[in-house]
Amino acid sequence: MRKEKLYREYRLKSYLNMNHYIIINGKQGQTHPHTWEFITTIIVSGTEFVEFRTFESLIEGYLDKYQNQILNTIEPFNLIVPTIENVTDHFNEELQTLLREHGGELVSVEGSETPTRSYIVSHRNEPDFIEQIGKKQTERISGVVQYVVDQIMNDESEKW
Repeated sequence: MRKEKLYREYRLKSYLNMNHYIIINGKQGQTHPHTWEFITTIIVSGTEFVEFRTFESLIEGYLDKYQNQILNTIEPFNLIVPTIENVTDHFNEELQTLLREHGGELVSVEGSETPTRSYIVSHRNEPDFIEQIGKKQTERISGVVQYVVDQIMNDESEKW
């Protein structure tokens, strides 16, 4: 007998061509380009089919405002230095809210500005993450139970 999956996990890669400069010890460095890579890992409760395009469109729509821009000129990076850590942390917060609103739960965001260096924000061990997964499972199970109850009630009413 095949065991039912509790969730499905998706990993999506996005690429942004962005420029930035770093300020170290009060001194501004040169503006320089990177092709930044962001890998988002998302889970969806249950076994319902989800098109990759659903989450890709949400992520691409969010990231689009940064494409071919100088990060230092866009909020909040006009106030905080756009290091890979700060950029990934900010994108993580924004994407977590966006994906949650559309039925996904953000597991992690990995940001890279070079092929050999990455910074990762992971939610796997956070209590809020575990709580959200449990809530989604409870909602899904409640939905199944309600469906079964409705079917039984319909069957019973047809008998009368």
